[in-house]
Amino acid sequence: MCLIAIAFGIDTEYPLLIAGNRDEFHARPTRAADWWPDEPDVLGGRDLQAGGSWLALHRSGRFAAVTNYRDAQSTRQGKRSRGHLVTEFLYASATPLEYLQSLDGSDYSGFNLLVSDGHALAYLSNRDGVARELQPGVYGLSNATLDTPWEKVERSKCALQELIDGKGVNETSLLRLLADRDKGPVDEVKSDRLPFATAHAITAPFIVLPDYGTRCSTVVLADKAGRWSLLERRFAADGSKTGESRYSFDCVN
Repeated sequence: MCLIAIAFGIDTEYPLLIAGNRDEFHARPTRAADWWPDEPDVLGGRDLQAGGSWLALHRSGRFAAVTNYRDAQSTRQGKRSRGHLVTEFLYASATPLEYLQSLDGSDYSGFNLLVSDGHALAYLSNRDGVARELQPGVYGLSNATLDTPWEKVERSKCALQELIDGKGVNETSLLRLLADRDKGPVDEVKSDRLPFATAHAITAPFIVLPDYGTRCSTVVLADKAGRWSLLERRFAADGSKTGESRYSFDCVN
């Protein structure tokens, strides 16, 4: 998951709103969002290469999502899969902040992790090392630390805030937010390790490239009555829609 816009505790109808794009190599094996056969209380997509998830929910009302951190440090052999940070939180009994404080960030390549139990929302990156509980508000996350002012992060946060202010939050409007293919400014492009065209393409909220790009868009709505819904829309390498899944459930505490 490479772009997340999340609103916590500020919308009167939906205390938790999540809109996220998962950007990944198209060849990486993935299972579409569904209830997991071997973990029947877990709902989300699944990475079939390492076994974890980029975004998943638990029937108890726990939620977690992870993004990679883009830096010059290479991924070393022996590191744990970042996707397990998501699934392990879903079954933990700790509060969000306690869970994050228990992690050893050196066990993983660079990551950003958002976790919530429906009552609190917390964040940790092993690139700044400070676990913290977040106050009600709108936040944006990509492949740098929380609220790094990349244009696609700022644009997505502003769009989410406008939907909340205008009482326009629904699955369609959130998917439209995620479908933004406009690239960021040229001065934001970091082409030291990538060709310029590729580096510019990934500044867009929705990425279209032959080998790598937005594989799916996911919208999660948790309403004040404890009803959760998840919508995942999937895409081919050319950005065309290939499928869609929708689920809802009542939170069981």
